[in-house]
Amino acid sequence: MTFPQEQPGPDEHLLGEVGDRCGHSRRVRHHVEVPAVQYPGRRAQFARFPAPVYPATCGHEVAQAAAPEARIVYVDNDPIVHVHANALLTGSGHTRIVLADLREPDQILAHPKTRDLIDFTQPVALLLVAILHFIADDEDPAGLVAVLRDALPPGSYLGLSHATNDFRTETAQVAAAVYDKATSRATLRSHAQIAAFFGDWDLVPPGLVQVPLWRPDGPPPRPRDLQRMWIYGGVARRAG
Repeated sequence: MTFPQEQPGPDEHLLGEVGDRCGHSRRVRHHVEVPAVQYPGRRAQFARFPAPVYPATCGHEVAQAAAPEARIVYVDNDPIVHVHANALLTGSGHTRIVLADLREPDQILAHPKTRDLIDFTQPVALLLVAILHFIADDEDPAGLVAVLRDALPPGSYLGLSHATNDFRTETAQVAAAVYDKATSRATLRSHAQIAAFFGDWDLVPPGLVQVPLWRPDGPPPRPRDLQRMWIYGGVARRAG
């Protein structure tokens, strides 16, 4: 996402209205999905993993309603999702879908659709929404994120959400086991392991927290509800 250099950073609105209308998990999106779309007249650039599947999950519609010039690149490695997302994006002149795998970040960065739409001399919002837990440890998820992160200029944002087993560990492991026979198994990680994905970028308050605790717009969640929320979320900014 780009902002004029003389303008203040959008810390107070980093995660807002897009989340409320875009539900991959409604709660995850509501609290950790899209940085700052509430700045009409400012240009915005987003790169989001994975791509939308249903109309209700299309964050570009919300972003472009607030900032019509907002440019969004979705990335997904599923050919069926790619076809479906292309159909959803028909008529969206500032939105592209790239068929690629997060495990090949250099190809994503060099892809013609990415280069056509995203200006890497200006800040970008990179959104990794509930995807990194499908990258196994031996696939070097930290290294993959670092390649993408390092390609972004100062003033860029990284927003991510990730499943954890820090709470009710045994139950969380049983839930993750549902994916054992899927194309990609789920790897639950600790708070420290997830925080490391941000590198040396500055976490925006309240930091990396369970998603209902990221600037809730209603009553604070009850402790028993937090015990059922096995996803951390956060946003960080590259200084400069």
